[in-house]
Amino acid sequence: MITTKTSSDDGGSVATGEKVVHVRNLKKSFGEVKVLRNLNLDLYDRENLVILGRSGSGKSVLIKCMVGLLKPDAGEINVLGYDVPNLNRNELNDLRQQVGFSFQGSALYDSMTVRENLEFPLKRNRGIFDRKELERLVMDALRDVGLEKAVNQTPAELSGGMKKRVGIARTLILKPKIMLYDEPTAGLDPVTSGEINDLIMEVRDKYNTASIIITHDISCARHTSDRIIALFGGYNKMEGTFEELKKSEDPELKEFFIY
Repeated sequence: MITTKTSSDDGGSVATGEKVVHVRNLKKSFGEVKVLRNLNLDLYDRENLVILGRSGSGKSVLIKCMVGLLKPDAGEINVLGYDVPNLNRNELNDLRQQVGFSFQGSALYDSMTVRENLEFPLKRNRGIFDRKELERLVMDALRDVGLEKAVNQTPAELSGGMKKRVGIARTLILKPKIMLYDEPTAGLDPVTSGEINDLIMEVRDKYNTASIIITHDISCARHTSDRIIALFGGYNKMEGTFEELKKSEDPELKEFFIY
């Protein structure tokens, strides 16, 4: 872990507890397109931090940099004490086993059943092959997302919301310390979106995870956030609770709160 903080440096609202992520002056460009410009971010133990912004604003690029899927052009990224940009392959694998990544498209293997999708990380990352142990861990994870009965189905047989839940279960099965959710409600109807929002809160409470939730869905932000960073123009334009940001007179931010 990194530090402990009880109040923000600028007097704004912030969670208390151990700091598990520390990002400073993060920059990332693709060719001539500058996506992240001097972005700063802190995440605290058991905090749900929402990164709110338009599509294409760099939200997903940020979390991919945090787990080493993309290399930043400049800046500091410290996750659970790991200096991410300077990790070797083995160190990066160690970090990724402690950080769960819930992809926007769920990233399930279509050729595998739900059971096989959940067994895969246990075999690959934990070296668990005992059938009874695999069965126990798989069913526990599916029970936590309310999908025990789907264990023998394939992804093609699942609804969009069910795929999201299975993707989250596959991530939780390794007991991560941090969860990264990339657009968790994208493409879902309002009822299913509400169920996923509830699940995000249940995961935090049961697994004691800190979470970063990438979204442009204001309902998701309202329901799941302890704190929000509004990401515009590649940097954190504003930071605070949902109610604090809702009161902002900033024209770009106000557009998100018209509902």
